[in-house]
Amino acid sequence: MYSSTISSTMPGTCQHVPACPSANAADHDAARVVSRHPEQGWSLLCNGVVVFEDTGEILPDGRTIAPHRPSCRLAGAA
Repeated sequence: MYSSTISSTMPGTCQHVPACPSANAADHDAARVVSRHPEQGWSLLCNGVVVFEDTGEILPDGRTIAPHRPSCRLAGAA
């Protein structure tokens, strides 16, 4: 079930205009959400990337991207 969902959203099958960025593009997070599961903390993008609430990602080829939230710095902290 899961793999059939991914294969139907692989790059090259995007029907959006302009087309969503591929999973290998630097701006791959800009692809449209095709399936949202906030109760589980993840969404599937049109390019096959799974993004998580904590900003971690799983690319269609199985590679993972660790959460990359910006670090917060306090002004004046040494």
